Amino acid sequence: MEKNKIKIVFFGTPEFSVPILETLVRRNYKIVSVVTKPDEPIGRKQTIAPPPVKIFAQKLEIPVLQPEKLKDENFTNQIKNLAPDLIIVAAYGKIIPKAILNIPRFGTINVHGSLLPAWRGASPIQYAILNGDKETGVTIMLIDEEMDHGALISKSQ
Repeated sequence: MEKNKIKIVFFGTPEFSVPILETLVRRNYKIVSVVTKPDEPIGRKQTIAPPPVKIFAQKLEIPVLQPEKLKDENFTNQIKNLAPDLIIVAAYGKIIPKAILNIPRFGTINVHGSLLPAWRGASPIQYAILNGDKETGVTIMLIDEEMDHGALISKSQ
């Protein structure tokens, strides 16, 4: 199957996610929607601001979904209706329920900011720095129901 015919739903929130989404777009993958966390108050003034991934997706006119709860049946149905072939997750920030992980026919993969099994969890880059790691990298893996667990696809330092 040609990459521009594979329908992808991308889950991501912070700045870490933007270059990954940008690379997929630049390489002509078909991103049918971006899922990101809801806009949140930031800074001293607590001004409501969109996540970096939302800003990037909107510039490219990619539809954005910002569910409050991932286990909401309406949200699950929205993803089903998009009929993705693949879900790609990069620092989304929430655990994705099995009902959503099982929707795409090619599965759900995660781009994780460490060389697993080192530094599982939400802050792998920060932990690598705090622990004085001399080098780190990125792991791409299939997602299962556990945190940063699943079959490894690739690692890069």
